[in-house]
Parts: sequence; structure tokens; C-alpha cells
Amino acid sequence: MTEPSPSSKPFLRALKGEAVVPPPCWLMRQAGRYLPEYRQVRATANGFLDLCYSPGKATEVTLQPLRRYGFDAAILFSDILVVPHALGQAVTFREGEGPCLEPVRLAKDFAGLTLSGLQGRLRPVFETVKLLSAAIPPSTALIGFAGAPWTVATYMVEGGSSKDFVETKKMAYGQPELFGRLIDLLVDASAEYLIAQIDNGAEALQLFDSWAGALPEDQFARWVIEPTRRLVERIKQARPGIPVIGFPRGAGALYLPFVEQTGVDAVSLDTGIPLDWAVKTLQPKVTLQGNLDPVMLIAGGAALDSAIERILSICSKGPFIFNLGHGILPSTPPENVARLIEKVKAWS
Repeated sequence: MTEPSPSSKPFLRALKGEAVVPPPCWLMRQAGRYLPEYRQVRATANGFLDLCYSPGKATEVTLQPLRRYGFDAAILFSDILVVPHALGQAVTFREGEGPCLEPVRLAKDFAGLTLSGLQGRLRPVFETVKLLSAAIPPSTALIGFAGAPWTVATYMVEGGSSKDFVETKKMAYGQPELFGRLIDLLVDASAEYLIAQIDNGAEALQLFDSWAGALPEDQFARWVIEPTRRLVERIKQARPGIPVIGFPRGAGALYLPFVEQTGVDAVSLDTGIPLDWAVKTLQPKVTLQGNLDPVMLIAGGAALDSAIERILSICSKGPFIFNLGHGILPSTPPENVARLIEKVKAWS
């Protein structure tokens, strides 16, 4: 039996601009705590970063949702904060608290950050990509990813998650040259990281800009659009033909200049984006991905069915990939994910 070529994979065809019927489907955080088999593997790891840096375990948890649901794409199991960790910043994950980082706020805090150890520290991640490339089904595509520079910078400056990003904005607004140094470092590190993922088997990339919506328009152009444009340009110059999905979560109407100016091949829509607007304004330019409310996946039942059908009916006439508006939540019933896949695959 002949293995499908990459161009015959539904996910990659959609990223090339084809309206695939039924549309391909994968879900952000499809490997994770909502699955009992994930929790079993997670319990054997010595912390979350250990799981990310254990190729055998990271490969296993990436494959688990494929076995259950037959998604059209697998996404590398890792975390956006492996990049600051590889640059030399202290990063820990505390149960129930999330990530904790040694904040970078002054010029002297840059002293310990360097690209020199990046490849060595991230070698286990590249090994996971290589293992996944050999293990996924022939019709399934492999997605590599990184955090976009702005979002990763917020964690590095704040020292963890934030609601208001005061320290990051103070640096970006008040010391733009210093903040620009951090962004430049992240563009360089992320380009190196993503190109190495491609070289180990990733067939598409997603850039997660989870906090893009925190910035006003002029600062969005400077710290979201421009670094993303440079990063996409670097990737495409080094490895032509690899599609890139952008996810400027919370960007609202700024999705349009993001699409027009960054060079991404697809854009992942958050739950708040009006689909009729996205189809009219964005889909002629890029493939759309999204945008089911993750809480709808918890609710299930008739409400879930109706929401899935609405998204499919509006978006699937053009290039489209079914996904959520953000990641699967831990309390999601696995049977509701099965129902979603069943509904999408039956669409005609």
C-alpha cells in the first residue's frame, strides 16, 4: 500500500488553500488532563518540564488523542516556555500555580540569556518531533509550534501569568529599546527552534500569541505584527513551503492587519471573532481555523451539536480547519470530543 504524500493529507491541503470536505480537524491542547491516559503518564514524570523533555513520554501523550479520535493533525507536546528556559532563564511549574520565571526587567537581567545553549537544551524536544514523525498515521500531519515573541516576553518580564501585563507594558512603552532587545532575542531563538522542528519532521507550524489582545493598535503593530512578520520571513526563507498558522488571540479587528502583514498561511480564530466577518474579510487571504468555544465542548448535547453545525455551515465553503477558540479545558468529558469528531467527519 502506498503511503499518502504530504500533499494528500487533508490538514496540509487545507493550509494550501483548498476547501476540503469534510474539513480537517484537530484541537488545541488535544493532549492533556481531560484524558485519563494522559494523567497516568503525567504522574510518572518529575514535574511538567520533565514531561516536555522526556521524548518517550512526550511522544506517548501526543499520540493518545490520535488513537482515541483520529484527528487529522498531531501537535508536538511541549510548552511555549521551553524557549526562555533554553535561553537560560529560570523556569519552574508549580502544581496549581502555573509557570514561575525569574523576571527579566532590567538591562542586567539580560546577562544570563544566550542563544549558545539553545540547541543542546532543546535536543529532547527535537527527538520527540523525530519520534512523532515516524509514529503518526500516514494521513496525519505533524504540527510544530512556539509561542510568539510578544506572548513569551510577557511571561519573561512578569515572571509568570498576568491579567494586566503592567511590567511588560511599562518596559515596552517606557523602554522600547530594552524591550526590543528581548523581542529580537526571541525572534532569533524562535526561528532557530522552529527550523529545527521542521528539520526533524514538523510539516506545519503554529505561533501561539495568547496575549496579543492586551495591546492597543499602535503597540500591536510594533510588538505583535512586526516580530511575527520577521519570524515568518525567517522560517520561509530557510524552509520554503512549510505553512505557518498564526493565533493572535483576542486581537479582534486587528486580525485583518495581522493577516495582511505577517505572511502567515492560516489564522486561528478565537471564540470572540464573528465568523461571517472572518469568512468575508480573512478567508479570501488565508485559511481559517477555529473557533468553537471550549466551554461548549464541556456542555455537550444539543448545544454542542448546534454550535458545530453553525461553524461548519459558515466556514467550510472555503479553506478551513475545525478547531476550538482556545485549548481544551481539563474538565472536558472525553465523550464530547468523540461527538465533535463524529459530527465534523460526517459533514458534507
